[in-house]
Amino acid sequence: MTGQYPVEIDTSRPHPARMYDWYLGGKDNYPVDEAMGRQMLALDPRVPVMARVNRAFMQRTTRWLAGQGVRQFLDIGTGIPTEPNLHQVAQEIAPDARVVYCDNDPIVLAHAAALLRGTDEGVTEYLQADIREPDAILEGARKILDFTEPVALSLIALLHFVSDDDGAHELVGRLLDALPSGSHLILTHATADFTPEESKAATEKLKAAGVTLALRSREEFTRFFDGLDLVDPGVQVPHQWHPELGEPVPGQDDGVIPGYGAVARKP
Repeated sequence: MTGQYPVEIDTSRPHPARMYDWYLGGKDNYPVDEAMGRQMLALDPRVPVMARVNRAFMQRTTRWLAGQGVRQFLDIGTGIPTEPNLHQVAQEIAPDARVVYCDNDPIVLAHAAALLRGTDEGVTEYLQADIREPDAILEGARKILDFTEPVALSLIALLHFVSDDDGAHELVGRLLDALPSGSHLILTHATADFTPEESKAATEKLKAAGVTLALRSREEFTRFFDGLDLVDPGVQVPHQWHPELGEPVPGQDDGVIPGYGAVARKP
């Protein structure tokens, strides 16, 4: 791992990575995460389906990019390991793929060893950092990745936890500016476009617990790709992006998935 950090886990308030783990049926979460997760389920019982749809999107996009010759991945907002992880998907297609994971929750650091079991030919590394620290992320990533060659920047289910006050669009821009032509941006993002009342209630409950939820419209989501070339089929509900590249998530078609996903290439 790049750098060693003390593992100091704040269990006094919920954390998105641990809530996500609870949605997926994991055990790396605390009562505060489960309690907030149950409140979210009361508003929309399909939240666990959404979590699995995001994971499946990550797997399909990684397969697509590796199939296009991309050999480097920078995954920010990694979350607690859930197999298959991104490096496993990429290295199954390209054993020499290089993957850098990044997250701000110390509990992910505690499980980083599971993220670092890659192929002998490839490289996997973990950084403890926050999306709001793009310079630190880039400095660490440069030690592993070759920034003269294309990099896939993966931000799955992350940016809806970064407010406009924190400069979400600008942060993505700073990361992309450091990457060469031929790099790609991969995003999923929750939205209130389909479920405005439930989304408002969820935002308020999370805010009261100290968690930012910045739901964005399709137009606001699409802005993250300004200056990039969207890959067909463009902005979609996540499970409708190249579904042939993976297995469907049970329940994904039983109701609306209130989110968007897309991949775009840097010219």
